[in-house]
Amino acid sequence: MEPDSLVGAQRAYFQSGATRPLSARRQALLALRRAVALHQDDIARALFLDLGKSKSEAYLTETGLVLQELSFLLRRLPSLAAPKRVKTPPALFPATSRVMRVPFGVTLILSPWNYPVLLTLQPLASALAAGNTAILKPSAYAPATSALLARLAEQAFDSRLVAVVQGGREQNAALLEQAYDMIFFTGGETVGRLVLEKAAQHLTPTVLELGGKSPVYVDESADLPLAARRIVFGKLLCAGQTCVAPDYVLAHRSIKAHLMTLLEREFERQTGGRPFPAGYPHIVNDRHARRLAGLLEGQTVVYGGLWEGLRLSPTLVDEPNPASPLMQEEIFGPVLPVLSCEGEREALDFLSSRPAPLAFYLFSRNNGQIARMTAALPFGGGCVNDTVMHLVSPSLPFGGVGASGMGSYHGAAGFEAFSRPQSLVLGSRLDLPLRYQPYSPVKDFLVRRALR
Repeated sequence: MEPDSLVGAQRAYFQSGATRPLSARRQALLALRRAVALHQDDIARALFLDLGKSKSEAYLTETGLVLQELSFLLRRLPSLAAPKRVKTPPALFPATSRVMRVPFGVTLILSPWNYPVLLTLQPLASALAAGNTAILKPSAYAPATSALLARLAEQAFDSRLVAVVQGGREQNAALLEQAYDMIFFTGGETVGRLVLEKAAQHLTPTVLELGGKSPVYVDESADLPLAARRIVFGKLLCAGQTCVAPDYVLAHRSIKAHLMTLLEREFERQTGGRPFPAGYPHIVNDRHARRLAGLLEGQTVVYGGLWEGLRLSPTLVDEPNPASPLMQEEIFGPVLPVLSCEGEREALDFLSSRPAPLAFYLFSRNNGQIARMTAALPFGGGCVNDTVMHLVSPSLPFGGVGASGMGSYHGAAGFEAFSRPQSLVLGSRLDLPLRYQPYSPVKDFLVRRALR
């Protein structure tokens, strides 16, 4: 179907009321869960074809998280959708007040190539739980997964409820010319600006999940072996092609040399001592591989930096120039720059001078410093003494700030992102005369007593 016909069909279906009952929402979530569970092997195969992900990584970072999200929403759906009674001020006595979460309607979900299953189906689960219809547009850079998602949607859903549009920029442009009730986009800042520009033409509410350079600060009190192990874990996922991957490390000067040694050891340990171990993902395409090669030009590579086709071995870069492209662009690859600083104040000055990141990671055993730094720095989310794992909890909203995004989702936050609050005052037949003209000194006195 052409985009206008597809949007029209979904809008008619939504306006029929078919998506609103909790029973219909529950059936949609169950259908999605059955489809994902049934096709786990197909998902793993598609992710291997597109990105070289191992079956274990495919489940750990995509399929398993989708299933967890669906279980959370199925369990919590009645309470999430229930009207909430709120306090009514004396001026409205004897009325009562409540807030309901109502669906937007027809939603567009634009997803990226790096986690094409997770970042398509997780927001879809939120959209369905909130009672919307959804048009999904996976990235053309992950063609095997995009084709699989289209088959899953066709098998599990009426296209008036969920439809997948495949293709590249032409299809993206055509979709963005339509009027939606809500748009959810995950990707880079440049395309995010375009999506927001198109959404503004129709005053469409939009959630943008972008990226940025997510920093790690390691202070002199940190457990350095643990820090190295968890930094490397976060960097190796999808060969660094993760929006919340540790982008660079800022280390206290007194421990930096030791940390570098430990990072090398952890790369060796977690890759089995091979630059290209089995199941190690590849860079998505030639263009991105050339971009990464360009970022490494002129840098002091102290570990790795080897290429095999589209695969780049884990790479450590020592003290890059903060003004270099490596330190200005989001790396999105298995390259880890390490810089040094004198301590908390210098670290805060450095981090505060850069755009707010999607994630911030702090390794420290100094509780005072942890409190100060997490309070002083703007960032979307993060971890203390860990990396990436804040994504695992459906109880934690996930989103960015400033250049790293707007809005959040996951769990209850996802339900709220795909719904809007609708407020109601339930009036009483008891009719107090205070609000009606003609006004008088007595009425004025009583109104002033009520509204304060």
